[in-house]
Amino acid sequence: MFSLWQAHLSFVLLGFVALCALRFTAPIRPWLLPALVAVSFIPVNELPLAAYVRSFTDDLAISTLVLMAWAGMCRLGLVSPISRQHQVQMLLLFGLLSLVLYPATLGLTYFDPYRWGFNPRPMIALLAATALLLLWLRNALAVWMLTIGTLAFALRLKASENYWDYLVDPLLTGYCLIAGAGLLISSAWPLLMNWHRGQ
Repeated sequence: MFSLWQAHLSFVLLGFVALCALRFTAPIRPWLLPALVAVSFIPVNELPLAAYVRSFTDDLAISTLVLMAWAGMCRLGLVSPISRQHQVQMLLLFGLLSLVLYPATLGLTYFDPYRWGFNPRPMIALLAATALLLLWLRNALAVWMLTIGTLAFALRLKASENYWDYLVDPLLTGYCLIAGAGLLISSAWPLLMNWHRGQ
């Protein structure tokens, strides 16, 4: 069962963040976490329910789990939401990492950055410098995402031996694209409206 720790954690965090998006769950949010933990262990054909969800999501990156945990703590009022500036920094960082990795995995480029993750000392050094910069910028969320992802890789907490799998995944990439597009639209809309009024 220990080998499925990430499947259970992913199930609980995904479920909690999704349910917290519904306003009527606000009064019962503190009870959602233990309820989801219990549900994740419900056996279906001798496998826990979390294992079936894992078949759709695969093992999420550790940085994604940190992001969802942060979002969950925000919903519970345990931490303050990050500022818009820090959100942009985080989206740019992990969006850039995704842009480096995924075009190659889709066969759109001739070089293979995924292999860098098997001997990732240069990557770790570069991301350590990035984490120090983010620390100076007081972007705690991005620092935690990088630091815990790197520590998990050092401890081999996932089955994967590749550093990339601890940093980015399709779910995080999709979030960066959607949230980034939302920020661009919300920033451009007032400018567009002012331009329209001036015509």
